[in-house]
Amino acid sequence: MALLTFLIFTGFVAFYATYKLRKDKLDTQDGYFLGGRSLTGIVIAGSLLLTNISTEHLVGLNGSAYRNGAIIIAWEVTSAIALVIAALYFAPRYLKMGLTTIPEFLEKRFDGLTRTLIAVLLIFSFVATLLPIVLYTGALNIEAIFEISSLLDVSQERGIWITILIVGVIGAIYAIFGGLKMVAYTDTINGFGLLVAGLLVPILALLSIGDGNVFTGFSEVFDNAPEKFNVISDEPGVGEGARKAILPFEVLFTGFMLNQIYFWCMHQSIIQRVLGAVNLKEAQKGLLFTGLLKILVPMVVVLPGLIGYYYFGDSLYANPDSVYPLLVKKVLPLWLTGFFVAVMMGAILSTFNSALNSAATLFSLGIYKRYINKNTSDKKLVIMGKWTSALLAVFAIGIAPFVANAPEGLYQLLQQLNGIFFIPIASVIIAGFLFPKVSAGGAKIGLLFGLVFYVIMDHVIQVNLHFIHIWGIEFVLNIIVMHIASALMQKEERFIMKDAGVLDLKPWKYAKHFSAVLVLFAIILYIVLGNV
Repeated sequence: MALLTFLIFTGFVAFYATYKLRKDKLDTQDGYFLGGRSLTGIVIAGSLLLTNISTEHLVGLNGSAYRNGAIIIAWEVTSAIALVIAALYFAPRYLKMGLTTIPEFLEKRFDGLTRTLIAVLLIFSFVATLLPIVLYTGALNIEAIFEISSLLDVSQERGIWITILIVGVIGAIYAIFGGLKMVAYTDTINGFGLLVAGLLVPILALLSIGDGNVFTGFSEVFDNAPEKFNVISDEPGVGEGARKAILPFEVLFTGFMLNQIYFWCMHQSIIQRVLGAVNLKEAQKGLLFTGLLKILVPMVVVLPGLIGYYYFGDSLYANPDSVYPLLVKKVLPLWLTGFFVAVMMGAILSTFNSALNSAATLFSLGIYKRYINKNTSDKKLVIMGKWTSALLAVFAIGIAPFVANAPEGLYQLLQQLNGIFFIPIASVIIAGFLFPKVSAGGAKIGLLFGLVFYVIMDHVIQVNLHFIHIWGIEFVLNIIVMHIASALMQKEERFIMKDAGVLDLKPWKYAKHFSAVLVLFAIILYIVLGNV
């Protein structure tokens, strides 16, 4: 029964997306890489949610919540604030310039070499961090629920390897043959499927605990360990123990929001959906609807971990990433398991093929067309994008099994590795928008300084600072270094942002009202849960 529901839902998603794409031209640059600039708000929101929420969240965040409590909720709730900034400030400017990639802005603002350096760093970050962790956590979940190793009569390690290979190949096929629009359509269905399936896990668990009453079940879970529900951590951010801390409260006011702003306002795999919007109104709708969903997402990626502590106590502290798969197996009826795994497979595929599509876009438009074949046709450019996706998929599949056994959990590992790339890139992009005196030479020196500074501070010297505090210090130093370097170099012409005339730039009339509600909701949530 589980296998049947899995096949039915997976088949439906594939059929629906293929049917919707039957008349689309996928052999053009905009058609393949930007979905023909035709994405609407609902499609953008569904795609953004699933591009972001994958098994590294389901497994990693729930594992962290199980061991460290609800403090991890900050990664989700503060996303709403970053999405407000993306909708009101960045999206209008990106669409006005008619961008295809974020590095394209850096070429307009600075120069071609800055664009190329950022594109290379982004591609490397996809292959070295995001893609392998997504594949591994996905395989871990599917193995725990379906017991692939037992079905195939192989070791658990080999079962995970086989699952990684299968998921990686399927994800690559989606990205290679369907382009961004295929990814967006499959994401929309799977995204809302993930919300339904993800909510079923805590609801069914609470019904079981409360003998048919969700509120009674929640009360029992809360009374079992009320301290787990407090969202304000008393962990040290500085001094002894800071390096092992999960999320000290004060980091929310140093480097934390920089990471959130980078991810939601500048990360290629996220912003590519915005760049594919039919107009500014739909882009803002998509971003703000995603913000609303992100405030609700802790019920899927944090609450199950807290319920897991009720069931398992501290018996799984040594391996918190096993909590979510075990909880799913415990509470879901067999006939729903197949649907859940299908949606989970969709979440894995979404993040995986989104990153592949973004990396292919960056390479094809930013490197191949620029340095290798300047006069290439759209058709050849699309072919190059497909080959790039295939090659990167092979690399990611090969690396994935080696990310197992991260000491502080897989989600924490992902964030620490992201710091190597995200903050230096964010500082250059923010300087490009906010600091007109920063030159192309200053941007490149700041980028190099940021990369070296973070690696030395967090991985070589290993200072007694939480890594998010290092992000904050790094950002400030990057901006200072860029200004000093720019002052010592030849002055450049002031950048003027021009309207490319590609899209209708009329904003959504409710954008500011919706934004105010999201920010207020996030603040209230912290006030309420911070006093538990």
